Amino acid sequence: MPLVPPPPPRAARPSTDAPADVPPARVLSANQPEWSVGELATALKRTLEDAFGHVRLRGEISGYRGPHGSGHAYFSLKDGQARIDAVVWKGVFGRLRQRPQEGLEVVATGRITTYPGKSSYQIVIESLEPAGLGAWMALLEERKRALAAEGLFAPEHKQPIPFLPRVVGVVTSPTGAVIRDILHRLEDRFPRPVLVWPVRVQGEGAAEEIAAAIRGFNALEPGGPIPRPDVLIVARGGGSIEDLWAFNEECVVRAAFESRIPLISAVGHETDTTLIDYASDRRAPTPTGAAEMAVPVHADLAGQVHDLGGRGAGAILRRLDRDRADLRAAARAIPSADAFLAAKRQRLDLAEARLAPALAAGARGHRQRLQGLLDRLVRRSPDVALANARARLARIDHRPGTALRNDMLRKTETLAQLGRRLVVAREATLERARTLEARRADRLAATLARLAQAGARAVERRRDRLEALGSLLGSLSYKAVLERGYALVRDEAGAPLRSAAAAAAAPGLTLQFADGTVRARPDEAPEPPRRAPRKAPRKEPQQTSLFEA
Repeated sequence: MPLVPPPPPRAARPSTDAPADVPPARVLSANQPEWSVGELATALKRTLEDAFGHVRLRGEISGYRGPHGSGHAYFSLKDGQARIDAVVWKGVFGRLRQRPQEGLEVVATGRITTYPGKSSYQIVIESLEPAGLGAWMALLEERKRALAAEGLFAPEHKQPIPFLPRVVGVVTSPTGAVIRDILHRLEDRFPRPVLVWPVRVQGEGAAEEIAAAIRGFNALEPGGPIPRPDVLIVARGGGSIEDLWAFNEECVVRAAFESRIPLISAVGHETDTTLIDYASDRRAPTPTGAAEMAVPVHADLAGQVHDLGGRGAGAILRRLDRDRADLRAAARAIPSADAFLAAKRQRLDLAEARLAPALAAGARGHRQRLQGLLDRLVRRSPDVALANARARLARIDHRPGTALRNDMLRKTETLAQLGRRLVVAREATLERARTLEARRADRLAATLARLAQAGARAVERRRDRLEALGSLLGSLSYKAVLERGYALVRDEAGAPLRSAAAAAAAPGLTLQFADGTVRARPDEAPEPPRRAPRKAPRKEPQQTSLFEA
């Protein structure tokens, strides 16, 4: 609003009888109103207060030394471009929620006025509140203490990150460079399916969208039409604390704490810290670092698997060698058939040696009993008694030989069973060795095939790159310029000439065109390049008209 001074309280009348020789400037000065200093200061103060009134002013406190003895406080508010004096009256100073501090960035509300005693303008502050990083950090620390007291940041609630997730869920903006960095890093390390939940990462409603995305991923059922991620990445690029404030909201922190899916936070750069970093299961310094935490390196994993496979094969071979040595030792410890049957044979010989006397003794005893029976039968019925005795003797006559044969058969069967067990154990050991050799041969063949394919792909990539470089070389060659109708001027030594003075000083010139080279002198017009004469077009034999006679 322009400063329009009020009409002067008094004005001097222009003199009508001014001399004719008075300059026009003096006449004009005589026509201007005269102000006193106080009147001008009052007019400026009224105009300034009417034009601005109450304002909200943001700046940094400078020159504050505490309230004066009168209770009033004086200091300045400044930014990178200007500076304004400020005053807080004694009655207002006691009601301020935020006391002034040197270097504190604040938002002051008050009236713009002037101080005639110093011919300066100032703001009379009525309320003062913090602004900028100091206020944000104070609010952040207060919220951090409240959430930590509830146990949301406790280490015992952290979940381990899966070693190799089947599906990776990402909560971030779909248009930023963060999602591209994560996808590229996952593709380089270990390609995995990625589900992206697009959200706003700053501004109004960003915190609610981030919390809804985390809860939405957790609401997916395992085995459903949409695969449920095994790990979540909440990511955003760097920025100021105001830009990252959505990740400090309580709803986002609680959603991260309640997530049953392991969560990695990658918000801002390495020096940026938000409250979701404390509630998440793992914090990554950058979005690229989060992708590195989510999946292992495929080449390292393949090398580790190959190493473990080699160690397993070596362990199997060592176990087979030990089993083979143990089998040989057991085979040496098992006695031979002759040694095993020697004691049996000895017992059999002893039994056979005792059998003849025993049979003789038994026969004598039976004979004596028979004799006694015969004697009795003679006294009673000799023929019947004799027949019964002969029959009983015939029944027991074959028993010793049968018992001996059965004992020999049992011992022979036991030896046969031991032999068959040894043969079966040997065949099983040989079969395991053949199976292991076959597996190693198949694995070697597969490795050679992959090596051949990798070599073919490497040769193909280098061939494509060579062709691309050849095409680029052709497009950058000066011969392509000659094709458009230009000529390259060289001297007799073949060096190119870049100025008319150099061409005039050269004793002889060579002009190179796209289709040939001609020689010329600076004072002579160059002869046109000779071209091969064009062949006359062959005339086709004319067909005579069918209507000509």
